[in-house]
Amino acid sequence: MRIFKPIILAIAVVLILPAQSSAREIPVSFQIKGAGYGHGVGMSQIGARAKALAGETATAIISYYYKDVAIEPLDDTKVLRVNIGHLLTSAKMATATPDATLQIFSGDIGDAQDVVPLAVVPVKSSLNFSIFGSTVLPSVVTGKKTLSIPRNRIFTVRWSGTRYLSGVDGVISLSHNGATKKYRYGQMQFRAVKAATMGYRIEVTNSVRLSDEYLWGVSEVPSSWPEAALQAQAIASRTFAMSKAGIYRSSCDCDLYGEISDQTFLGYAKETEKGWGQFWKAAVTNTVGLTITQAGKPISAYFGSSTGGLTETSGNAWGTQKSFTHSVADLSSLDPVLNPRFYQWDRTVTQSSVAAAFALPDVVLLEVVLKNSSGTVATIRATSSTGVQKSLRGETFRSRTKIPSAYFDLVGMQNAVEPTPSPSP
Repeated sequence: MRIFKPIILAIAVVLILPAQSSAREIPVSFQIKGAGYGHGVGMSQIGARAKALAGETATAIISYYYKDVAIEPLDDTKVLRVNIGHLLTSAKMATATPDATLQIFSGDIGDAQDVVPLAVVPVKSSLNFSIFGSTVLPSVVTGKKTLSIPRNRIFTVRWSGTRYLSGVDGVISLSHNGATKKYRYGQMQFRAVKAATMGYRIEVTNSVRLSDEYLWGVSEVPSSWPEAALQAQAIASRTFAMSKAGIYRSSCDCDLYGEISDQTFLGYAKETEKGWGQFWKAAVTNTVGLTITQAGKPISAYFGSSTGGLTETSGNAWGTQKSFTHSVADLSSLDPVLNPRFYQWDRTVTQSSVAAAFALPDVVLLEVVLKNSSGTVATIRATSSTGVQKSLRGETFRSRTKIPSAYFDLVGMQNAVEPTPSPSP
């Protein structure tokens, strides 16, 4: 197992004569060395793969990483609202499926079927959305012609071949921020939501059935992995989504985000991945309804890529201990063959990034004060050039500085600038 030893970055004190003032060098960057990727709580995905390769079943993998749980079938047919576009100023959608139908409706119409669309979008046209004050402004663009649609706070879009609209099975594309993803199921909502510091922005959500339409599009591990690892991930992903279902978040107009902050939702591309998508889809189908529970309720089934050799508890990572999380051996995460990118890593973190993490004007001294038994940093402390000290959890520091994990050591500093003299006492 990799052992991480705390290292204190000592900052030289320079005496400025004859004024007898002192100064501390402000380093330009800090060098950090560690292992693993992610928070380390719950199931290690690299560890799950290793166990599957060794012949363990999905249920054995789940039972190893989650403490005192049951795996039982629950109804997972509820509809989730998944955020697939956050804090947008504009977005565009279209379909290239021949004879498919794309319709836009005013308002959040839910499951209603007796609603008249504002417009029917032709196949070779695009449906564009932009923020306009506190509203969303849609338009249909066909060649050089633009049809403007009266603005509103929210719109619903449906396409054919779904539970909401009959007809040819349509695949639609959604583009924003320079990226395009494809979606096959459900319907979408485009809502103007007021962000804390940015004013109004567009939140795009995809309403999909959890059991298949959502899980088929979850992309947390490669579909080429062993069957037991895929099934363990399907069970964990189902459980995590079940624990979030029905808990509405106004900031995203959603139950959960389709990004790494919750679970990565790739959409139709996951199940149609050439050569491999069928295996992920089969893992979802073959574990239908199976959910990790305590007292009959879904747990928040945390999982992450890899660790520093031991998994972490939720209490150490975030301050609130969940009884199903515990620290267990995860040596596969330190295997360079199984985890080539993160069995060990080195990062140079800039002065500005570290200072911002602690909300200090600068940082001249960075110390690992305490480590958890798992090897993660429990407390890291920063001292500014004026002597102000602030401390953070290791997981908070990881999140704010974007380093791979909280399994790390401080190993040095780089490129110290010329010291600025401190005022004479």
